[in-house]
Amino acid sequence: MTEILRIELVSVNPESLEKVSRMFKEIADKMGVRVKGPIPLPTKRLRVTALRNPSGEGTNRYDKYELRIHKRIIDIPNPDERYIRSIMGITLPDDVKISIVLM
Repeated sequence: MTEILRIELVSVNPESLEKVSRMFKEIADKMGVRVKGPIPLPTKRLRVTALRNPSGEGTNRYDKYELRIHKRIIDIPNPDERYIRSIMGITLPDDVKISIVLM
């Protein structure tokens, strides 16, 4: 049976997300581990409209804010134990959240 290690990266900063996913891929290439990804998932947009001032007309009365959440998935079939230990030692930026699941 094939085991798959799934790494899910979530961030609001796409540059740091790409940097971290590149680090995972470089480590896998050095160790000779096959990697599928990083697979970009659709960007989630959180929109908030706040009433700025009760006086005014139309859209001038509202402030509009948007937060974009970017996600990447990296799948590693038949992961090596050395690879798993090496990715546990990576220091990540504060704005990147990581989830590692062995399926």
